[in-house]
Amino acid sequence: MIQTMNYPISKYCIDQLGGWETLRKQVYALGLDGVEAIADPDDLDDRFPDDLAAGFHMVFYPDWLDFWRQDEKRLLRKFGSWEMVDKIYRGTKPEQLLKQFQDDLALGQRLKTPYMVFHVSDVSLEEGYTYRWEHTNREVLDGAVEFINHLLWHVEPTFDFLVENQWWPGFTFTDPAETEYLLSRIEYPRVGIMLDTGHLMNANTKITTQSDGIAWILTNLRKHGELAKRVYGLHFHQSVSGAYVRKNTGRVPETFNGEYFHDFSVSYPHIQSIDRHLPWTNPDCVKILDAVQPKYLTHELSGRHNQLAAVKRQLGTIRKGYKCK
Repeated sequence: MIQTMNYPISKYCIDQLGGWETLRKQVYALGLDGVEAIADPDDLDDRFPDDLAAGFHMVFYPDWLDFWRQDEKRLLRKFGSWEMVDKIYRGTKPEQLLKQFQDDLALGQRLKTPYMVFHVSDVSLEEGYTYRWEHTNREVLDGAVEFINHLLWHVEPTFDFLVENQWWPGFTFTDPAETEYLLSRIEYPRVGIMLDTGHLMNANTKITTQSDGIAWILTNLRKHGELAKRVYGLHFHQSVSGAYVRKNTGRVPETFNGEYFHDFSVSYPHIQSIDRHLPWTNPDCVKILDAVQPKYLTHELSGRHNQLAAVKRQLGTIRKGYKCK
């Protein structure tokens, strides 16, 4: 099993920590094999040591399907003008979006990581509050399959391509038929799942404890039967946020003013309150590890405070869980 923690290839982030060699020492001291790297396209650090990457998370746009489909009416409603669309997506044409992902894929290939992760979901700023979806799961899955097959056309299968679940429209890992629909239509021989445990918990707002979350995750793994064997990796963290969601969704906040970057700044802490990326503290979380037996285990924890301390705490919980068995 390859164990990592998430970390951006970012000049700002690594300079705050003290350099890549400092990170390397700290990661190895925790017993990890490296980091699951994600490129920051606005602050990419060329000093990043290739051998530190033991996994690669592709860039993502939370709200991308209308751009890919060139739905002008929806784009202008959400962003106000084509100038703003251009700022957000670094272009105005679908092929420009695809080129960004092709460049990102090339970086992952250069790093020679054993797997790459791709988000399969779509959500606008407004939907993140209203929870009234403009697209069905199937619409997002169809768009993602089309995009992924363009992206991986003629790409040598030297890595596992892992689709990641969200609680937004798209791939949620709550419906085996939709999981099979997605996996069977991707034209790449090494496609699997990166199951994000916190995201799966976010899909059930009735969860009130970590124990509830563990039971929910195990239920969905059992429900998937043989398909669960396609779960090659775990983004391991916990997110108990159902009470927050029930209290703070259903309407767009009064602080939105229609200017995209302002509204994004308002919504960012809201999303963080839903998707908490906190370390497991319930030792029963090892039941998830036993059920999946992942090839890849990423401790995908929040860097808002002390990420390395959070990883250490989660590793301690795992050790405790196995000692108690």
